[in-house]
Amino acid sequence: MSINLIFKIAAVGILVSILSQVLKHSGRDEQAFLVSLAGLILVLTWVLPFIYELFESVQRMFSL
Repeated sequence: MSINLIFKIAAVGILVSILSQVLKHSGRDEQAFLVSLAGLILVLTWVLPFIYELFESVQRMFSL
């Protein structure tokens, strides 16, 4: 995992929180929820391969 991925996740978190707050204050709670959900899905697609690699290495280590 590189430092660039951590910076990307932090940037998405900052953008999602700002957009969510702006949308909530303008009375668009549903769209704020959708922005948060989209940010979560985006970050999960970036992190999921690393989680899969972690589980595979643990499985190889214990020879399951």
